[in-house]
Amino acid sequence: MTEVDLIIKNAHVFNVYLRKFQDVQVSIKNGKFYWINKELPNLKAKKVIDLQGKYLIPGFVDAHMHIDSSMTTPKIMGETILKYGTTTIIADDHEVTNVAGINGLKDFINEDSPIDIFFGIPSSVPSTNPQMETTGGKIGVPEVKELLKDPRFICLGEVMNFKDMTSDKDTLIKDIINTCHKTKPTMPIEGHTPAYHGEDLAKILYAGVTTDHTQQTRDLVNEKIRNGMFVEVQLKSMHPDVINTIIDNKYFEHVALVTDDSMPDTLLKGHLNLLVKKAINMGMKPEDAIYISTYIPARHMGLWDRGAIAPGRVADFSILDNLEELSIADVYKNGISAKETIKNTSQDDFSPNSLTTSVKATKLTKQDLLLKTNLVDNGSVTANVIQINPVGTFTNHIQKRLAVHNHIVDWQSANLALIIVQERYGLNDGKFSLGLVDRGIIGDGAVGATWAHDHHNLMVMGTNIDGMIDIQHQLINQQGGYIVARGEKIAANAPLPIGGVVSNQPMKILGEQIGNIRKNLVELGYKNTNEIMSFSTLSLLVSPSLKISDKGLFEVKSQKKVPLFEK
Repeated sequence: MTEVDLIIKNAHVFNVYLRKFQDVQVSIKNGKFYWINKELPNLKAKKVIDLQGKYLIPGFVDAHMHIDSSMTTPKIMGETILKYGTTTIIADDHEVTNVAGINGLKDFINEDSPIDIFFGIPSSVPSTNPQMETTGGKIGVPEVKELLKDPRFICLGEVMNFKDMTSDKDTLIKDIINTCHKTKPTMPIEGHTPAYHGEDLAKILYAGVTTDHTQQTRDLVNEKIRNGMFVEVQLKSMHPDVINTIIDNKYFEHVALVTDDSMPDTLLKGHLNLLVKKAINMGMKPEDAIYISTYIPARHMGLWDRGAIAPGRVADFSILDNLEELSIADVYKNGISAKETIKNTSQDDFSPNSLTTSVKATKLTKQDLLLKTNLVDNGSVTANVIQINPVGTFTNHIQKRLAVHNHIVDWQSANLALIIVQERYGLNDGKFSLGLVDRGIIGDGAVGATWAHDHHNLMVMGTNIDGMIDIQHQLINQQGGYIVARGEKIAANAPLPIGGVVSNQPMKILGEQIGNIRKNLVELGYKNTNEIMSFSTLSLLVSPSLKISDKGLFEVKSQKKVPLFEK
């Protein structure tokens, strides 16, 4: 007689290897699945559960996400998403690394969490190079070698620098990839390859990148998969043409659903389960949607001990009341109900020294935001303008003819917003650059954040100069955050005191704060499917096409600096 901890009876159990549900019994011993069979003779269980026809699926595995992009801590993230069925994540925490380097990263990942967290080595800190952006930390070959010694790091985080990756010359990112391959030859190399195809895609694959998670189209999915690239599908890629391409071509061995960046207000509603449910609603069989959210991402990341309900695998699973609706009755981590282990927490006391007092910018005045040009005294100039798209994080590079009076540029009459990015690490005397944005803040107000991908310098955009200055001062005073002003008065504030990018508040409070930020942005005329991420990626120099940093405006693919004004 073998004693086990738990036997589950009368459940429809998903077998990932057969990709179908089976009516079998499941036993669990010491946090692992023991024996799965129609009958379990000679087993004695401490506890028996009769599920009366409910469904049993493996715990979700999120192969590409960023804890710090959700503005939260590992502990709060785990407590939040476990109840949605996510039991394992692979996190590339390059936000805190950009802020405080490898020491900040080590401090951040050492916080305990109720879920299993593996990590990607941040590969692109900075995302481009120091000539294009200022960061508080840097990752080079010595740092990569150090992190490779930690078994929690199982992949190289997203490689972003297209130019250096595809250069004929030796570059830092090539050295980093080669270092990973020498130490761990089978390590997945996560990529950031937005809209790259043809020879550009071939160059990326040749450099060693195995995976891409950026915004997908039907043609890109087909091209990437036939060339051996693993495709991670996040929410903004879940269009009918993409999902139908996966279904029609039976690409289920080559794709996984991932969350990438989950906003705190969205996390109040769900996590990876929302994408699985969406895939089902879009026509994917539940078995296939679950398959690419459990077993396939685990297999891709070399995590052979999970993602399946099978002997010897970690006993992570969800109980579903309804398969099509993916309604979760309970979640088990290591064979123990999350309801028994997770309690709603108060404020997290996590606040590592390496991630405090990171906002060292100087306070600006209205005079600093006066937009001037020496090209003409009076007349007009052509401005290179960042134009926001209503979907995704890509921008357009447009030009506007603007009037000039006594060297002062009249950007207000063109219905544009002013944007400023200021170095905030105390490394460059708080220097800043100015730019102009189309389709940003339309009404009277401003928005600002120290959560500005990926360098996370202090960024403010608006139409009201007084409001912009108030936001800039408040971000310094409170050591980071995300703030919206209506007129010159601050209307919504989400403090982010940990590195200027992370909150220690419970997800309910943080989610409500970010939800209020979003609401005010919408009311100020900001139009995007994800207003929070859209604004914060206006400074992301690896996301096409025209972006801004503390060093100025840059064309993303060529990495060429673009003047704000031309004659």
